[in-house]
Amino acid sequence: MTDETAVPVSDDTEPTDVLMARRGPARWFVVAIPYLWLLVFFLAPFLIVFKLSLSEVAVAIPPYVPTFDLTDGAVEMWDKIKQLSFDNYVWLTEDALYIRSYASSLLVAVVSTILILLVGYPVAYGMARAPKAWRPTLVMLVILPFWTSFLIRVYAWIGILKKEGLLNQLLMNLGVISDPLTILNTNVAVYIGMVYSYLPFMILPLYASLEKMDESLLEAAADLGSPPGRAFWQITFPLSIPGVVAGAFLCFIPIVGEFVIPDLLGGSETLMIGKTLWVEFFSNRDWPVASAVAIILLLVLVIPIVLFQNSLAKQGEAE
Repeated sequence: MTDETAVPVSDDTEPTDVLMARRGPARWFVVAIPYLWLLVFFLAPFLIVFKLSLSEVAVAIPPYVPTFDLTDGAVEMWDKIKQLSFDNYVWLTEDALYIRSYASSLLVAVVSTILILLVGYPVAYGMARAPKAWRPTLVMLVILPFWTSFLIRVYAWIGILKKEGLLNQLLMNLGVISDPLTILNTNVAVYIGMVYSYLPFMILPLYASLEKMDESLLEAAADLGSPPGRAFWQITFPLSIPGVVAGAFLCFIPIVGEFVIPDLLGGSETLMIGKTLWVEFFSNRDWPVASAVAIILLLVLVIPIVLFQNSLAKQGEAE
């Protein structure tokens, strides 16, 4: 006589919708929270700004004439929607100022992200290879600048980089230079501010990738006669690419729209879309054009990221 043992069937083999239904409404509520967050804090403001970008500027408070109003009747609103004008977007393509602002912002963001990666990777690598007892302290030192106001930290660089600042005084006392350098109000100061401000956003994802890497892979490579440099490029760096990508996105996206650093550390020739948007919104009080600038900036950032994520997802499915 043989004993037959019943093998329980895992719920994970069932379709997702059936699994969600069996686990009750609480499961649906947990899943719905992120989508509700995106709806309230991303999609709704995006639609408001988009509606504002289709309006016409006016000398009034607020300084625009809405193209249509949600309080209008359905027929009246439909008639106004059919007459929507995209003149503000056409204006952006005709004025070279905005094109140069977008191009300059993308260039500054790319160069700054590369510099941040070059500085941040060795720091993250050193943290990941440090004794385990030291790692929490090193992570705390990386996030320590966040305990101070971002604006105060940028203002501190003015005192460091100006002609009578600490940097010039140090270099002159050491005999490196005879006359003070002009660093403040230049693109060099902007890059210094970008690297300093966004460096933690690169270090932390890199550290997370490098810290969990299996060190036995490097030991095996060394046993097979691979030199350290070759082992780094063939093992360590490929395994850290997810951290590189995450850090690059965390730095590149906010740098493109950065306003404070170019305004305080850059000069009159420093042209970035964040400064241009601020001027249109507060100085020129042209809210519709400023809204159009913001919408285009969002599309410039979101579309490539979505395409990149889709390509990574397809590569994962192919593997």
